[in-house]
Formats: sequence, structure tokens, C-alpha cells
Amino acid sequence: MILLAPLILASASPRRKSLLAAMGFDFTCLPAHLNEDPFPNESPTDMACRLAVEKASTIAKNNETALVLGSDTTVVLDGKMLGKPATEAEAITMLRLLSGRTHEVITSVALVHNASSRCVVEPSSTSVKFDTLDDARIKEYVASGSPMDKAGSYGIQDDQGAFFVREIHGDYYTVVGLPLNLLHRMLTGSFKDLIGK
Repeated sequence: MILLAPLILASASPRRKSLLAAMGFDFTCLPAHLNEDPFPNESPTDMACRLAVEKASTIAKNNETALVLGSDTTVVLDGKMLGKPATEAEAITMLRLLSGRTHEVITSVALVHNASSRCVVEPSSTSVKFDTLDDARIKEYVASGSPMDKAGSYGIQDDQGAFFVREIHGDYYTVVGLPLNLLHRMLTGSFKDLIGK
């Protein structure tokens, strides 16, 4: 797919960068650094959508002609949002909570094109069931450093994190952090005029 506008990814996520590159896109990374705390009484889906839009809009302000992609992922267990762990101890606690249970991963995608005054955002949700994890397995994974930049303290694409997952219902790439089918539908729908022949 060839875009007629420059594409900017408003993220430093190596997973999102590799997925966009695998799709063949030529793009620039300009991470948006925001406070990602939820608002009072904000639902997980509303928060993920708001943050995706804020990330894209922040970068789009100084890049009027670019199509800016913002995305945000959160993990939800029993209605509680599990973001990125601040410490190894917090990562261990999160993984203990997820052990043997089913949680929800929500990733929202926002596309902002200021030159045409367009902003579109959509969420995607996938349920993930974990195996029961013993403490040794959890601590070994946390010691690898891999969980520290990931919502819920795990990456489904990691060589160790993948082994935690018994089953998923929904889009695998939602759990990775960028639902590719959703992105494709948004591009070929609301932004089809920016796609080259």
C-alpha cells in the first residue's frame, strides 16, 4: 500500500515499528510523550481511544500534511487497568494477577490528518487466557527485562511471554499493540483518497 501523504508513527514502540515496516510502509517515528494516567471514572476503552488521539494530535500539530498514527494499549482484569509496570516488583504482581485467568487487551488506533481536518479513532479488543504460572517462571521472565515497557507486564510476541498464553479470542495483533486489520480498514475507508494506485 502506497500512501500519498507522509506517514508518522507517534510512538517509540519497537513492536509497532516492526509491524508497520512489515506492511511495507515508509514512515517516520516521532514519539508523543504524554501523561498516560486515566481520568476519574474513565473506562479502559475510552482511555485507550483518548490517548491514541492525543498522541496522534500532538504530533500532527507540527506536521500538517502528514498522516499521523497514534495507538494505545491497555490490559484489563476484573475492570482494573494494568499499564506498564514501574518496577520489577510491580511486574511480578501483575503477572501473578494474570496467572491462570482470562483478561482483556484493548488497543485503540487513531489516524489524524490536519490538512484535511480528519481524526478517526477505533478500538479493538481481544481476550487472552493465561496458563497458571509459578513464581520461578514469573521472576525469570521479569529478570529478562522484557515486561518493563509493556502493558500488563508481558509481550505475546516474546519468546517467553508467548508461552504464558493458553488461548486468545480476537485479533492477535491487538495484543501485540497494533491491530493490522483495523488499521487497513481505517486507511481504505476514511483515508482512501490518500492511498496511491
